[in-house]
Amino acid sequence: MSRQKSEAGMNRDMTSEEIDASWDFGNPPESETRFRKLLETAGDDADQVKTQLARSLGLQRRFDEAQAVLDTVAKDSSLIVGARWNLEQGRVKNSSGQPDAARPFFEEALRESEAGGFDFYTVDALHMLGIVTKGQESLDWNMRAIAAASASDDERAKNWKGSLLNNTGWTLHDMGKHQEALDLFERALEFRKEQGKEENIRIAEWCVARCLRSLGRIDEALARQRELLPGDKAGYANEETGECLLALGRAAEAAPYFATAYEKLSEDQWLVANEPARLERMKKLAAG
Repeated sequence: MSRQKSEAGMNRDMTSEEIDASWDFGNPPESETRFRKLLETAGDDADQVKTQLARSLGLQRRFDEAQAVLDTVAKDSSLIVGARWNLEQGRVKNSSGQPDAARPFFEEALRESEAGGFDFYTVDALHMLGIVTKGQESLDWNMRAIAAASASDDERAKNWKGSLLNNTGWTLHDMGKHQEALDLFERALEFRKEQGKEENIRIAEWCVARCLRSLGRIDEALARQRELLPGDKAGYANEETGECLLALGRAAEAAPYFATAYEKLSEDQWLVANEPARLERMKKLAAG
């Protein structure tokens, strides 16, 4: 995939990387604080910073505030601003429960990113199109994203592969193609191990174990989830440990794991908004 070679293009890419370096995706409120501070000295790059400030607000489900920030962006001022504005406008729509309304923004982000040679954002747009679509169409977008990441000479674009393999695995899983999904989850795990980031490795391990349960390999799934329990800050390994024990007919033994999972995951704003039935199930099973 080609990249712009002009001095202006190189400066844009560098500036974008510097802005993105302010992210802590595990802590959106801290990211918000950083972007507000960065905005004070951003100068001509203020519009790019605003798109990321909006994203940090969206991750906190403060969608009206995120939209208000996006409304102040001069989205037609350059290709990079347009691409990033469309990405974040699409994310606000999708995260607020409007995936169909989000799609045109991701399509426009893709067009602008490809036109500008912004590989990282091209892959981002492809990956978001994979999220807002379903079934074979989602699979097609994800496979295109994997190909784009693999072909790029941009290291940041290449680093998308872990997330893309994971997302594509879940698309296949949701289609009932569990063995094909497992193959991708295992590839994602190997990629994450190469990167060496502990939390990403844990997530990839969890996905492999979860897919093993779908394949009926319950004992293997349980053993792998138990290995993840000591560092289970979010609660997902406890939930899956409970599900594995339940599948093995050990409901009483499963109850404490569901209780821990419910205690932790009921604080997750996304789950509360999008999967209330899942939380209610944990609560019920915790009671034994």
